[in-house]
Amino acid sequence: MAITFTHARRAPRTAQAIGIGVAAGPLDADHPATVALAARNVDPAYLQSRGFEGKVGQAEAVPGPAGTVTVVVGLGPAAEIGPTPLRKAAAAFARTAARQQRAAIALLDDLPDDADLPACAQAVVEGVALASYRFRAYQAAPKPANLQRMTVVAGGGAAVARAVERGAATAEAVTFARDLVNRPGGDLTPVEAAKAARSLGRRHGLKVSVMDERAIRAARMGGVLGVNRGSAQPPRFVTVTYTPATTPVASVALVGKGITFDSGGLSIKTAEGMSTMKCDMGGAAAVLGAMAIVAATAPAVAVTAYMPFTDNMTGPDATRPGDVLTMRNGTTEEVLNTDAEGRLILADALALASEARPDAIIDAATLTGACMVALGKKVAGLMGTDDALVGRVEAASSATGERVWHLPLPADYRTFIESKVADLKNIGTGPHGGALTAGLFLAEFVADGIPWAHVDIAGPAWSDDDDAEVTPGGTGFGARLLAEVVASFDR
Repeated sequence: MAITFTHARRAPRTAQAIGIGVAAGPLDADHPATVALAARNVDPAYLQSRGFEGKVGQAEAVPGPAGTVTVVVGLGPAAEIGPTPLRKAAAAFARTAARQQRAAIALLDDLPDDADLPACAQAVVEGVALASYRFRAYQAAPKPANLQRMTVVAGGGAAVARAVERGAATAEAVTFARDLVNRPGGDLTPVEAAKAARSLGRRHGLKVSVMDERAIRAARMGGVLGVNRGSAQPPRFVTVTYTPATTPVASVALVGKGITFDSGGLSIKTAEGMSTMKCDMGGAAAVLGAMAIVAATAPAVAVTAYMPFTDNMTGPDATRPGDVLTMRNGTTEEVLNTDAEGRLILADALALASEARPDAIIDAATLTGACMVALGKKVAGLMGTDDALVGRVEAASSATGERVWHLPLPADYRTFIESKVADLKNIGTGPHGGALTAGLFLAEFVADGIPWAHVDIAGPAWSDDDDAEVTPGGTGFGARLLAEVVASFDR
């Protein structure tokens, strides 16, 4: 059951749990939260005895009258309170108050003077909704979620009310992306992924077109066909289009990797390496989520999303190491490792996206384990050919809390992907720099003059733990980030 969010200046009397935000620092008479704590009969000395210091994500439940509970939530240093710490604080509140059905959250009373109140309110909604997410589609008797209604307590009038609605729509889109990633590869086949995209399009008024295998072959997408050769499941290529009601100020293409399950092909993965590979379509899921957010927020930006869907299996005619594929733009590729398949299907998608000459192309993909080695599981790698576009992605990352780190595309590394029998090979020379050579490979399929950014989400697309607004399984990482990049063209 989805949580219903509303905005009010005061907490409703029916609220069973109320969240109070407390900035870091001594809980003395001068602390801004002292009055709010006193109104709820919360003793600062009790909080201090529990080790509460106001750090971001700390939460302490204090029983109140008639079975109610006050949840005191840390916001971090007062001068640094903004959307990202508030999103984390709201997530901590949601977990602490998870047994209640009706709750109110008041974290927005003592923001810094330069704080964007609507953006902060949106972040609070996202934190509550996303931390409350659980994937239970395959449980015979799933435990129902308790939290049903949440009131965001703040001033701000209509602007904040709209932000609350926007936060709920954003969380719903991320939830959609998480649901796709969490579905098993034997269930979410390419055909089913295309059906999910059509369903999303109908709900949000987006135009969706789907190429079947025959159309993909006619479109000369040798990368998609080559990866699909070992599969019993036919591929699909999905295009989703958002057209603004007014004259577009810009056009943006989003490209997402849609490997619905990755066995590694004939270069087969280990059992452990394969265990989470239903998440290898996390890039396409993020792009679909981003399109839902774009439709809900309606920027004056034309957006087209390109998503190739196939699994990567070991069937009797699977692509063999040493085979040569011809991509849509005519470039030939020597496949030396069939587990480096994502770049092959993205090559076709980037080439197709380039033909429309958009003002920018951004792709998202669970592309390389090398990026995880470099940045861990919580930070995505960011590469690109245009400093302004890379800057937009970095700014969007700061706004959404989805962390990225700018990595280089060294021109001299291109020699590592040069082949002796084809134009390029799909893996680099040697064991190092795999994320960078993968980025250089993709860059070959973006037409000259089009700004391009690549986000390698191999790490943060999947989580094994609860971490702020992230829950175990697919995270939907990138949906908010990509939508925020799109919105930046309309500011």
